[in-house]
Amino acid sequence: MASVNNIEKLLEKYFEATTTVAEENELRVYFSQSEVAPHLEQYRPMFAYFSVAKKEKSTRDVPLKPRRNTNYLKWISVAAVAAIIFGVYINRPAEVSPLEETYTQEELQSARMALALFTDNFNKGTQGAAHLAEFEKNTNRFLINE
Repeated sequence: MASVNNIEKLLEKYFEATTTVAEENELRVYFSQSEVAPHLEQYRPMFAYFSVAKKEKSTRDVPLKPRRNTNYLKWISVAAVAAIIFGVYINRPAEVSPLEETYTQEELQSARMALALFTDNFNKGTQGAAHLAEFEKNTNRFLINE
């Protein structure tokens, strides 16, 4: 049987999320006993709940049917690109840009580099979405054949 000091130390470690599985089992065993130290009695329901919840199993069926309407990622990326192009067209610079009056050339160059980085990462994301769509199409083909 574990000492109360040992259980208190294990509780501290437990709440700091540094216990091992064996130490957590020791806590579960201690709190499942009929005699628990009065100042530790408040933790008994918590460990009792964990013991019951661990035994619960889901009986719900998880359908593995292919999802329909997966083209929304393509349309979202097309809409985003269209919105960016429209925004750039509406805000096209005049002959003398007021930005050049407000910001230094170094600041403008930094902003251009940030936008270039954003577009590169956005393009990588849309390419990744295309790969995901191809993966889903092939996966669905295997699932439907089964």
